[in-house]
Amino acid sequence: MRLADFDYALPPERIAQRPAAQRDDARLLVLERASGAIEDARFHDLPAWLRPGDLVVLNDTRVVPSRLLGHKASGGRVELLLVERVGTTDWSCLVRAARAPLVGARLDLGHGLRALVHGRSDERFLVSLEADAGDVTEIVERVAAIPLPPYISRPDPADPDLAALDRERYQTVFARIPGAVAAPTAGLHFTRGTLAALEARGVRTAYLTLHVGPGTFQPVRTERVEDHRLGAERFAIPVATAEAIERTRRAGGRVVAVGTTVVRALEHRARQDGSVEPGSGSTDLFLRPGHAFRVVDELVTNFHLPRSTLLILVCAFAGRERVLAAYDRAIALGYRFYSYGDAMLVRSRD
Repeated sequence: MRLADFDYALPPERIAQRPAAQRDDARLLVLERASGAIEDARFHDLPAWLRPGDLVVLNDTRVVPSRLLGHKASGGRVELLLVERVGTTDWSCLVRAARAPLVGARLDLGHGLRALVHGRSDERFLVSLEADAGDVTEIVERVAAIPLPPYISRPDPADPDLAALDRERYQTVFARIPGAVAAPTAGLHFTRGTLAALEARGVRTAYLTLHVGPGTFQPVRTERVEDHRLGAERFAIPVATAEAIERTRRAGGRVVAVGTTVVRALEHRARQDGSVEPGSGSTDLFLRPGHAFRVVDELVTNFHLPRSTLLILVCAFAGRERVLAAYDRAIALGYRFYSYGDAMLVRSRD
């Protein structure tokens, strides 16, 4: 498959820079998986599109504030994105600067916080964090910013109003387990009211955890889609979730995955009969057209970047031509795209 086959033109003004005023006021484009038929709705209408006995599976990962701004000894600006803890004080991180810092460099991150660069491997840097006083982890949690995707523009990263908005809204209402550097964005539209409406409709919910890693920001650089390799991401599927999926299948209900992260975790642990093996580990599963989906029947997802692994996954689920036609329709109807944008429900025929 050619990467160019998963391209589309998006006007820049369609990239959402802020979330909808209310989470579930976002628009919802409903795409029928088999026919390609499209309907226009609002996210708070989601329960009406599902059936009693269906199961909605959500990702309860929590985005860790991990974006730190500072300066090198030369005065040059530097930005750190903490990706993964290594030991007690060391971190694997991504660094953005006009010139990459050298091994041995000390970076002033403000708030009495400093980083010492120990080494580098490809795009990752290994740094240790130290503070003048207090607990380093507590300081990072308090002063670090939420790591927004690069297409969300924040001209003044220190703007307290926008920082507060992002801390609240770039996090799902059911976020529980810290570990992600990006939000599972399809879940951002849910409110406590939406979850209650699902329950009242007879639609059950279950949770798994997949910690979204920095690979979600990495573009596909190979012309052949099959040559791309995804970075591994940690996941955990509880026994209760696997049992809920099995009960749903036996009763004739549908499994509705909220987000591509849920799809990847479930399909990674799928058995031949459509049940799921509970447990934890890591997955680098890259779902491409031709994959036979064993667990997931319907998908709630946001609108994704052209030529991205996320768009390729959605095309694998619903068909490339149907998905790209739905994207064209969404653009024509004024839908908002990407992380803070609107949503799409890919549904099966009743």
